[in-house]
Amino acid sequence: MKKLAKLGTAMLSVVTVAAMLAGCSKEAPAADDNAAANTQDAAEVAAADKFVLFQSKTEIMGELNKLAEAYKEEKGVEIEVWETTGDSYFTDLKTNLSNGTGPALFSLAPGSESREMADYLEDIGSLEVAGKISDKLLDTVDGKVVGIPYTVEGFGVVYNADLYDPSKVTDTDAFISFLQDQKAAGVNGFGLSQEDYFLIAHILNTPFAVQADPDQYLADVLAGNARFADNDAFKDFARVMEAIRDNCTNPMDIAYDGNCGDFATGKSAAVHQGNWCYSMFADYDVAFDMAIAPLPIQGNDKVSVSVPTSWYVNVDADPAQKKAAMDFLDWLYGSETGVDYLMNKFGFIPVVDGMKSEQLDPLSQSVADTVAAGKTMPWVMSNWPAGLITNELAPITAQFFTSDMTGDELLDQLNDAFVNAAK
Repeated sequence: MKKLAKLGTAMLSVVTVAAMLAGCSKEAPAADDNAAANTQDAAEVAAADKFVLFQSKTEIMGELNKLAEAYKEEKGVEIEVWETTGDSYFTDLKTNLSNGTGPALFSLAPGSESREMADYLEDIGSLEVAGKISDKLLDTVDGKVVGIPYTVEGFGVVYNADLYDPSKVTDTDAFISFLQDQKAAGVNGFGLSQEDYFLIAHILNTPFAVQADPDQYLADVLAGNARFADNDAFKDFARVMEAIRDNCTNPMDIAYDGNCGDFATGKSAAVHQGNWCYSMFADYDVAFDMAIAPLPIQGNDKVSVSVPTSWYVNVDADPAQKKAAMDFLDWLYGSETGVDYLMNKFGFIPVVDGMKSEQLDPLSQSVADTVAAGKTMPWVMSNWPAGLITNELAPITAQFFTSDMTGDELLDQLNDAFVNAAK
């Protein structure tokens, strides 16, 4: 089997990735009076011998259950890991938190999700691990540190280097021509899949992120002061979506596992995915080099990189449950076993000052190289109204892929969904 990628000899640390992305590391933030009181109360409470964990990253569920077993063996504390299908996670979490049956430890996407759920988030700025992570990677809401990042991740065009040359596919026209050529050759040129984020959220991030001021443009869209139909990047996005429908496997006919499998077996030249999907290739004899390239809408040469998910502690949980959850977070990022899972089992790019990974997979290495080269752009989607992706954008896009809706009509319906979500 050919080498998947050249990993290099240097070990990757947070100094070379997370610090480049977000700035210098920090000391633990000073707690306000209430936070100090909460910390003192927590210190005086014995940790529970069991707590519930609920999180959204389905690709680590197998290893996460093994981690829970390892934690019980080392610390004598049982972790009940709730399963999720992914797309229903946020709705399920809100339901459980609102009716008082929520988990002690859970995950959210920093941004609109954590702001919406602010009333449920414990101040965890006093954790030891919080003092070892850059300010810009920690999630802060209302002046309180509430979220500890899983990792940094990047997404874009995950490509088979034998079939796709990013140096030759540098703009919208070239990308569309590539899809047409691959179809003629009997290869699926580009894969999306039916899950909400993989169908529309990630790929729609690009036309937002290439704007001169992405946050201002989003604000203008939400206020009804800007329309996708009048923007060149979104016009190109519509052309790309039409080309995918005309030349590629219909994403409504394939799920995440199948999409990754088609890529691993050479049936697809590229997929729109992120470095997290590398774990899906473990059961395949992958015989080609791979990396992540920009989606070249409007000549874009950057990859979307950010903190995808953070850990949060339920402020309404029993004090003993909160103590157990916070103890686990410090153990996860500070113990030999925890770090081994983060770096080697989950395949995360390190976010903690001094944490190192000696064996980044090829896609994570590609993200690290992108960060080092300064070729990153933001996850504007983190600031979209909470629930918009699953409730509005995904159904609209599913209709597009199963009808004769035009690209212009797709843009109008997506645009209207943003405006309505802001009302």
